[in-house]
Amino acid sequence: MSEPLVDLLRHGDVQGGACFRGERDDPLSALGWEQMRRATASVGTTGWTRIIASPARRCADFARELSAACGLPLSVMDAFRERAFGDWEGRPVDTIPSHELQRFWNDPVGYTPPRAEPFAEFRARVLAAWHELLDGDDESHTLLITHGGVIRVLVAEVLRMSDTGLLLLEVPHACLTRLRIYPPPGRPSLIAHGSLP
Repeated sequence: MSEPLVDLLRHGDVQGGACFRGERDDPLSALGWEQMRRATASVGTTGWTRIIASPARRCADFARELSAACGLPLSVMDAFRERAFGDWEGRPVDTIPSHELQRFWNDPVGYTPPRAEPFAEFRARVLAAWHELLDGDDESHTLLITHGGVIRVLVAEVLRMSDTGLLLLEVPHACLTRLRIYPPPGRPSLIAHGSLP
């Protein structure tokens, strides 16, 4: 019996340009759709047994298309949405006061942008959903379509990384990460990040 796998797929490029985008619900751009189709085609869809997606349009719209095309069950899970950035939502990096931005880059865990979701709450939300996903897993191969922040939290959890190093983990658009889920007392392990074997 082979252990379950979870593939994490970040959404592709989004309409509206580069900005702090957590709750802001912009759809994929034409390039984003192309990136997602290319990423999933490169893996092949025969191995996945289910799809889970963030409710954001940049994730859920593609998940619905892929689910219909492959005949796979789809679950949309609110807990896998991106961190909310409060007053920074929709703002390009160069419009944030430099002293505030520097505080965030220096301490993304400890510094919370104005009215943003505190990192500890974001992390707790994502990990609660992750443990729920693992508790219900058996021999499945899950595709989770979500966000860069969520993927960073999950990879850091698997690798037992310090949260302070999260921004050092690059998660580009349509990035694929594969995790193997060993049954207890084993722990999940990282097979690949950025491209799959």
